[in-house]
Amino acid sequence: MRGWADRVIFAVLLVDAVVIALIGMFFLPLYVGTLQMPVTALLTAVANLWLVREAARLSPRLPVVVAPLGVWLAVVVVFAMVRPGGDVVLVDDWRSFLLLAAGSLPAAMAVGTLLARGPAAESSA
Repeated sequence: MRGWADRVIFAVLLVDAVVIALIGMFFLPLYVGTLQMPVTALLTAVANLWLVREAARLSPRLPVVVAPLGVWLAVVVVFAMVRPGGDVVLVDDWRSFLLLAAGSLPAAMAVGTLLARGPAAESSA
């Protein structure tokens, strides 16, 4: 990261990762009539992919590139745990696994692709 503006943008990306995780989990059990519509899993996949690419644009260093995905995953894992009162945000069904897979796999593949290209290819793009 080159200056304070990049650091502010990076902080906003991390806050976006938290917001995307929360919205993705809270709206995951969405129904349209009697049909389950886990639309937030698709939106989470696109958003996390974008967050990782924007972080890579700021800096080619691995901790910077992986940070949005790590923050998103940490929020999802914390809210997946059962609370002392028995409250559950993520239920044990296929939609929760879809959210985890759709949120983490495309972003992880983007991290691998960006790291395989190296810093020279990313700075020229």
